[in-house]
Amino acid sequence: MKRVIQNLIFGCAMLCTTMVLAQSSTFNYQAVLRNTAGEPVASQAVAVRISILAGSATGSAEYVETHSTTTNAFGLFTLPIGGGSATTGTFATIDWAANAKFMDVEVDETGGTNFTSIGVSE
Repeated sequence: MKRVIQNLIFGCAMLCTTMVLAQSSTFNYQAVLRNTAGEPVASQAVAVRISILAGSATGSAEYVETHSTTTNAFGLFTLPIGGGSATTGTFATIDWAANAKFMDVEVDETGGTNFTSIGVSE
């Protein structure tokens, strides 16, 4: 019986360790980019700026990063938030529990730095 309990405790410890190590330092974001006519911006190099805002949709930016990516044939792109080129703050130090967080997504269809917001969401 003692051996069974030891194995059970060891198994629980290993499971907890695996769960902690499996936590990611990024999360994925996916969107379809459309032009002003509503058509997908297909197979095009674009620049994307992501801002994590504190407290509200107009709050101050705790973290900002940029990405260079290419849309697919349907205008779809996928980014690892927390894995871009940081310009403000550090992703790992964001205190997610401190207040509500909002994400502002901005895009430059030409791949440059003339960003236009495509939406803010909580």
